[in-house]
Amino acid sequence: MRSEETKNSSSSIHQRHLHHHPYRVVVKVALSFLLLLLGLTFRLLIPDTFSLSSPPPSPLPLQHALNTDTDDDHVPTLPSSPYISTNATDPPDTVAEACDIFVGDWVPDPSGPAYTNSTCRVIESHQDCASNGRPDSNYVHWRWKPRDCSLPRFDPRRFLDSMRDKSWAFIGDSISRNHVQSFVCSLSQAEEAVEVYHDEEYRSKIWHFPVHNFSVSVIWTPFLVKADIFEDINGVSSSETQLHLDVLDEKWTGQYHSFNYVVIAGGKWFLKTAIYHENDTVTGCHYCPGRNLTELGFDYAYRKVLRVVLSFVLDAKGGAFVFLRTTTPDHFENGEWFSGGTCNRTIPYKDGEVELRDVDTIMHDIEMEEFKAALEAGSKKGITLRLLDTTRLSLLRPDGHPGPYRESHPFAKDKNAKVQNDCLHWCLPGPIDSWNDLVMEMAGTP
Repeated sequence: MRSEETKNSSSSIHQRHLHHHPYRVVVKVALSFLLLLLGLTFRLLIPDTFSLSSPPPSPLPLQHALNTDTDDDHVPTLPSSPYISTNATDPPDTVAEACDIFVGDWVPDPSGPAYTNSTCRVIESHQDCASNGRPDSNYVHWRWKPRDCSLPRFDPRRFLDSMRDKSWAFIGDSISRNHVQSFVCSLSQAEEAVEVYHDEEYRSKIWHFPVHNFSVSVIWTPFLVKADIFEDINGVSSSETQLHLDVLDEKWTGQYHSFNYVVIAGGKWFLKTAIYHENDTVTGCHYCPGRNLTELGFDYAYRKVLRVVLSFVLDAKGGAFVFLRTTTPDHFENGEWFSGGTCNRTIPYKDGEVELRDVDTIMHDIEMEEFKAALEAGSKKGITLRLLDTTRLSLLRPDGHPGPYRESHPFAKDKNAKVQNDCLHWCLPGPIDSWNDLVMEMAGTP
């Protein structure tokens, strides 16, 4: 997606200097001064960019549709993504601008994060980079800014007031859990969250904000569909995952109708070795040498699953406001998760300095295409469906991961110790907090 920078023009007012004149022309000078004041007042009240005969343009309707360069004939073409700036600091008569809120830059933010590890109690240890000894803190002093408009900061009090008696659910893998912690931390600055449920492994949780009768859930379902997973807490597998591409995970579908807002996401788990099942029959696999099965690839499975998920959303009753969040790129360098990969960068990339890896590009393209098809179908059924396209803005933040500081003080005993790095999840606070700014704007919070 591309957008052109809006160039703001400003008018300058040229003032004249008055000189003293003899008494005999004082009346003439006074009259000239009065005319000059009237002229300056007129110039100040009427901007150069508008003529008296041409009214200012009307603001565009708020919409977050998808804009891609896909030429796929079977996918409908959608308009670009207009966005209305609702920044409370803008003058009341400011004409709102339209822009794509996912195209922008990370700009310095000296004000820092909205919360810290001392003001929020829900941060998991693996994402608590400050407590784990990360020596730098520059990664919390950047903020996402769309190029052609302003994006208001997440306002927890205003958000909670607008969501009274409602519920949100974040459905997906550990990145969704990472996001919900950021979300709850931000909200907790206005009202303390009370954890009212967690599963045995603490992967799925529910928090309640009693004053507003508002609840937030995270449902851990890394494939979104039924999956038999043989993996321990450290990610070591004893056998291939058995993935049922046409059977949604009841863990989330059984609760779906009770939620007002839902954020659904998938992605990274589809890169793991898996055997694919459809109609109770093994149809192929992804990366299963020696199994004598058809190699269908992760892209085949991901597309199938997204199509089933979105079909469920379109057919479901209840009218939840649904976000589809796009895949999250990692920033491993010189290796991967289990092969010594690291992420030691301390500043964001600038636009154009980095490109998506092939696997992320494939996933992102699939998400775009399936969302576009679902959006058109959903509009006919009155379903509210939005694309939370965090992929490219996240790509620019290699500095925001725990890296070696997923564990407490990893170099305390040996400064040259070889430790496992986390270059996929995000430090809290950190870049992922900007996702809350996007969510609040897209949800149409008054």
